[in-house]
Amino acid sequence: MVVFCFLVDQTRKIRQTRPVAGSCSRCKRGAKVADMLTSTRFCYIPIYWRSWKAIICTSCGATLKTYRYK
Repeated sequence: MVVFCFLVDQTRKIRQTRPVAGSCSRCKRGAKVADMLTSTRFCYIPIYWRSWKAIICTSCGATLKTYRYK
């Protein structure tokens, strides 16, 4: 018996936010710096995590710029 499992899931979570000077280029409202965590799962088993920073609009939720940790 052969069983194929191709369910791949990726989630993004905001861990911490801080205000940032400036505004969103799309809606002209405030923005914040967020510490993000991306988790990739294959068949409901987490196989990869990545931490990164992003500048996110507080109103429309657009990701304006991303930074990787070193």
